[in-house]
Amino acid sequence: MATLVHHNIPGVVYPSAERAEAALASGSWLANTVGNALRDTARRHPQRPAFIGDDRSLDFAQLDEATERLGAALLELGLAPGDRAIFQLGTTVETTVALLACFKAGIVPVCSLPQHREIEIGQLTEQSGARGYFVQADFSASFDLPAFAESMMARHASLTHLIVVRGERAGAAGLQQLIDAMPLEQARKRLADVQLGLADVLSFQLSGGTTGVPKIIPRFHAEYLGHSAGWMRRWRIDGESRVIWSLPLLHNAGQLYALIPSVLAGVTVVLMSRVDIARMLDLIGEHRVTHALSIGPIAPQLLAYADIARHDLSSLKLFSTMSRADTLEAHLGVPCSNLYGITEGLLLGSPADSPAQARHMTQGCSGCPDDEIRLLDPASEQLAPDGQPGELCFRGPSSLTGYFANAEANAQSFTSDGFYRTGDMVSAHRIDGVLHYAFEGRLRDNINRGGEKIGCEEVEGHVSQHPAVADAKLVAMPDPFYGEKGCIFIIARPGMAAPDVKALGQFLTARGLAKYKCPERVEVVDEFPLTRVGKVDKPSMKRRIAELLAQERKS
Repeated sequence: MATLVHHNIPGVVYPSAERAEAALASGSWLANTVGNALRDTARRHPQRPAFIGDDRSLDFAQLDEATERLGAALLELGLAPGDRAIFQLGTTVETTVALLACFKAGIVPVCSLPQHREIEIGQLTEQSGARGYFVQADFSASFDLPAFAESMMARHASLTHLIVVRGERAGAAGLQQLIDAMPLEQARKRLADVQLGLADVLSFQLSGGTTGVPKIIPRFHAEYLGHSAGWMRRWRIDGESRVIWSLPLLHNAGQLYALIPSVLAGVTVVLMSRVDIARMLDLIGEHRVTHALSIGPIAPQLLAYADIARHDLSSLKLFSTMSRADTLEAHLGVPCSNLYGITEGLLLGSPADSPAQARHMTQGCSGCPDDEIRLLDPASEQLAPDGQPGELCFRGPSSLTGYFANAEANAQSFTSDGFYRTGDMVSAHRIDGVLHYAFEGRLRDNINRGGEKIGCEEVEGHVSQHPAVADAKLVAMPDPFYGEKGCIFIIARPGMAAPDVKALGQFLTARGLAKYKCPERVEVVDEFPLTRVGKVDKPSMKRRIAELLAQERKS
């Protein structure tokens, strides 16, 4: 294993030699580094568009050259292989250049977000020991990210190198200036001296928690390439495919679904710096996009968009979403499938030619045949009874080997034989002889109504089937008798009125939902509040309804 790791980072739990060798032998890991994969693709397809952005595009030859020059410039600046760098960048072509340059130089991005502030950046810097800091100057007109970065560097001594992207800052290195000042041949010679192993750390991804500072998840070169290749096989994506991506590129999903497929197979990726449904649909037609994905708020906005017919979606082979693929397919008129993904290492999905039952009623199955999945009793390591939901637990070639420098979390997160416990409840369904998994809810996302547990995800799924509802989120509201009751926040479809409590209850009970699970208050909103990492902020919604109830009691 020592030959697979050239830059050991204390606190990283590396895959065992046996695991790495087995994964390489089976093809679940690819025997390459991300930087070399890009070099190979650039030789094969130099003029093919790699990334098409809002205001600029790069073909693979240009991408390879820019990342060579920037990677070498970062090393000349004083960063070194194994060093970590905070990233606060949006979804732009420049972000792909910055990430891939770091991957070539062995610098490890800490995949934070532009929305992160003092608490998150401070704690992530302290945890990771980051030395570099990439920040996007034009991300927000109302917040000066370079000035914020300077204030964080003043507080944290480890941060020594500030690189400003899409702008300039006195005293800081500009990304484009670093590229322009580094001759290509000198860059290639400089990077040729960098030895990277297949199991060297590629990036520090963040866990998807909605509260607190996310835990750090190391991902590795050969592992990440193999993981992305597995989902590409699952969804029939190859070098002739075109993908559109409008969510954070720093997220694990953005890199596995967009960045790495481009580097690995020559997929052309259309990048959007923000979600704009009409523009997205226009771009699908303009660039003949074949695959689109929704990991966040895109699907509800699509369902609320009434002018689908004016857009050319004839190139689109598959639209994948977290849930409600059946409704979305009827709305778009193209094949849709549900998916499941977790930064700790499991991806589930179904291709366009899967049966409708698999695409619409489950989140699919893994694209990696070496993944092992168990459904366990949440309170023990016993298998859930046949036919009953259980906690999704997995291990495999791309599974988390351990959170970075977090022994307490590692002790709590795995079974005694190394299966990662997700905290997600799923049920198993055999379709065409293959087990598919349907998401049933999260263990901690429920309401305790007088001792009766109500799964929020279950109720939300039913409410979202109402013809006037674009999307819905259920949260607990305080009740003096039951302790908690359910309040449903609803985004209505354009031109339609959301149902009131009585009408919604009649609709839900007609679908077979138990009456006690029916929401006992409806709040109609234009949008859901989001956390700084772009997830629906249910704690904020709980506070809002509690405050409303308190005001109503006073009046």
